[in-house]
Parts: sequence; structure tokens; C-alpha cells
Amino acid sequence: MTSDPCTLSGQLLLAVKKKENTKKLEEQLAKLALDRLIQGLANDNDKVAFWINIYNATFLILRLEHKMQKPDIYKKRVFPIANTHFSLDDIEHGILRKCRYKYSLGYLMNPFAGKAIRKLKVDRIDYRIHFALNCGAKSCPPIAFYKASDLDSQLDLATQSFLEQESDFDEENKVLYTTALFKWFLADFGGKKGIHEIYHKHLEKSLKGYKIKYKEYSWEEDLDNFVS
Repeated sequence: MTSDPCTLSGQLLLAVKKKENTKKLEEQLAKLALDRLIQGLANDNDKVAFWINIYNATFLILRLEHKMQKPDIYKKRVFPIANTHFSLDDIEHGILRKCRYKYSLGYLMNPFAGKAIRKLKVDRIDYRIHFALNCGAKSCPPIAFYKASDLDSQLDLATQSFLEQESDFDEENKVLYTTALFKWFLADFGGKKGIHEIYHKHLEKSLKGYKIKYKEYSWEEDLDNFVS
């Protein structure tokens, strides 16, 4: 059995997809030494790939096996990794969003983040994580398997694909209707200016003169939405 954290995270997600028993993999992750986990996630590519896979796998485990529902499924620290219990919010807002308050649009730091979270958090927030994390809702991006070695191209592809699907342009009235993720995590995207830059980079689309409006997010449950 491997003890490499990134490999374990991919194996866990694959087992979830195949509806196999995940207990042994969960035990391996739980028994990892925290120092070993920190060393194994040596850079942001390792951290982002590992924690996206863990988040997406954990959500499905908690929802399908433990029947947890909102808000407990996000808030309760019930999933052990490296002898530390994490919540989904810890993973998303603590580790991947570098200790940001959940409801601050990304502008406010959370000074009360735990010691393990502060040790494991990324060095830089990558806005593309928002097009990779899946919380079982219809408006969420589909689940893919992320590898540190291919992370940049994988996240670019996920971003482009999601924006193509979620963007509606009213050319006559110069209005863009897009995902509410941009509104909820505005600072992560670099504000309104950053949204313009993202559309230019990923869709080669200029938003000059456009008004941006946000679509209603569909929370209708859509589990097991894996990239085909």
C-alpha cells in the first residue's frame, strides 16, 4: 500500500466512484503522521490536488454513507486525516482558501483557524479551485481526478469547461449571466477586474461594456456527477 498522500487521495476518490468500501483507505489517511502529510504535500500543486480529491470524496462519503445533510455536512469535523479531524469547511475555506471567512466574499481572514490548518494551507489562493470542488448540487462543477503533475492543465480545462457551460451572453444588451460563484468568492477572483481577466484568459472573451449578473445557484441534489 502506498503512503503517498496524493496517491491515496486519488485512490479514495476512485473507490467512491466505483462504490467500493473505503474503510482501509480512510484508515490509512487517518493514521498518516501530520509531519509526513506536510512533507508529502511539499508545494501548492500537491496541496491543491490532494485536498480537492479529498473534499470531493469526503462529501460523497458523508452524504451517501453517513446520510449527513446541510449544514452539518460542511461544519462538523468528522473526517480524520493525519490524526486530525477536518470538516469540509476546514478544507475549502481554511486550507484551499488560505484561512478566509466563509461569508466574507474572500476579503476577511479567519484568525481562529486551527494549527494543523495553518500548517497545511496553500501559499496562494488559486481561483480555479472553485471550478473543481463539488458539493453535490446541480450547479456544481463535475468531479475529476486531480494530479499534482498535471494540475495546471487540469484546472485550466475545468475552468474553461465550466465557464462555457455557465455563461450566457446577451450581446444585444451587453449583459453576461454567469455563475454565482463569482459573487460569493469575489476577492478570490480578483474582484470585477479579475472576472474580466478570467474571461479573457479562458474564453478569449472581452467583457468591456458588459454588465455582469449572477445566475441563481441550483441546490438540487446531483450526486456522483463525475467527468465522463
